[in-house]
Amino acid sequence: MLYTIELHQMEFRAYHGCYDLEQKVGNRFTVDLKITTELGAVAEQDDVSQAVNYFEVYQKVKEVMAHKQRTIEAVALRIISAVRALYPHIEQIECTVAKLAPPLGGKVAKASVTLKG
Repeated sequence: MLYTIELHQMEFRAYHGCYDLEQKVGNRFTVDLKITTELGAVAEQDDVSQAVNYFEVYQKVKEVMAHKQRTIEAVALRIISAVRALYPHIEQIECTVAKLAPPLGGKVAKASVTLKG
């Protein structure tokens, strides 16, 4: 049986952006993750050691967000790769990275990308 773990609107101050100024002053970003994996004995045996530990996942996302990238596509790809390295048995990861109030010359709540892998 498969189950899904979701982490919603993890917020970070980071320095991603295609413009040099964005990489200097930074911006606020949110990350949403949807992780699908095999349930195994997690529920039947109430065995946390077999579960995907969302504290560890959060820490990995935080680590990836600390490294500057030009595109949020690259950020999302690195997050997926880092989480898969922690938990290779994951079936699928969906990662959305959003830049809040992007500098587009007008009022825009956020710009986001979603990768599934």
